[in-house]
Amino acid sequence: MPAFQRPETPTVSVEREPVSGTCPECGAEDLARYPVISEKGWEIAVKCQSCLASVQREPWNRLGPVVLLADSLS
Repeated sequence: MPAFQRPETPTVSVEREPVSGTCPECGAEDLARYPVISEKGWEIAVKCQSCLASVQREPWNRLGPVVLLADSLS
């Protein structure tokens, strides 16, 4: 028996929290806050859902959704 079973859903998705505001690039009022990975590591980003422009980014956990015990002790 394999160590990992086949996922029940065909895609992976993340919950996006709606944010009020207007996109400075396209003017859409469709902003959402969610975790992203970039060359700087994991970040929480507010992005326009119409044109995908980043409105705001802030550093997040170094391993994203995985929180090490050592990180939670500091």
